Amino acid sequence: MAMEKILIVDDDPNICEVLRTILVKEGYSAIVANDGEDALTKFTAAHPDLVLLDVMMPGMNGYQVMREIQKKSNVPVILVTAKSEPNDEALGLDLGAEDYITKPIDKTSLLARIRARMRKSGQSQPDQPVRRGRVEYDKLVVDMDGYVLRVNGKIIETPPKELELLYCLASNPNHVYTRDQLLDEVWGFEYYGDSRTIDVHIKRLREKLEGVSKKWELRTVWGVGYKFAVPDKA
Repeated sequence: MAMEKILIVDDDPNICEVLRTILVKEGYSAIVANDGEDALTKFTAAHPDLVLLDVMMPGMNGYQVMREIQKKSNVPVILVTAKSEPNDEALGLDLGAEDYITKPIDKTSLLARIRARMRKSGQSQPDQPVRRGRVEYDKLVVDMDGYVLRVNGKIIETPPKELELLYCLASNPNHVYTRDQLLDEVWGFEYYGDSRTIDVHIKRLREKLEGVSKKWELRTVWGVGYKFAVPDKA
């Protein structure tokens, strides 16, 4: 089996060297970039299996780099940043990051998250979409083959994790999920973030879906979690 390649992107050379040393000792191949432009060049040339990406960099920041990567690949991106507020984490995940690690970096946690992402992405060949199907309701289509949300026939721009969360709920109508269960289903059982991330994503989904139809509802089950309520399927 080929050695798995990880692209490390951080404007601090010392952090890059520490991460590179950790990864090489664990048997990974590590590639280093110190700015966004260099990161995109090396990503295209090296075809890494995973990207560790700093958020706060001069010039092109981590979010911008991640958007460019997402245009050409589904390689998992783990954000590595000093920004530790819950809203910062929610934003990173909402924009499509697979995980979010705050500095100072804990070696054990870092490696566990990398292994979890590698296992998840290893279920399909890199850069190949996973066919997951679609669900349809009155005035609503969640198409996971094309990662498209249609509301009233119009495509609504939706971040990947937000769409995956809606698909999880809508493909199991009237099933009540706890926040932890949704984290397991959408982010993976080894996700270490705050379950409040779910609340942020649900709020944003409701902003897109409010008042669209009376035949279904994204409903809070107080004290438990959430469900996609469809009365005629109850």
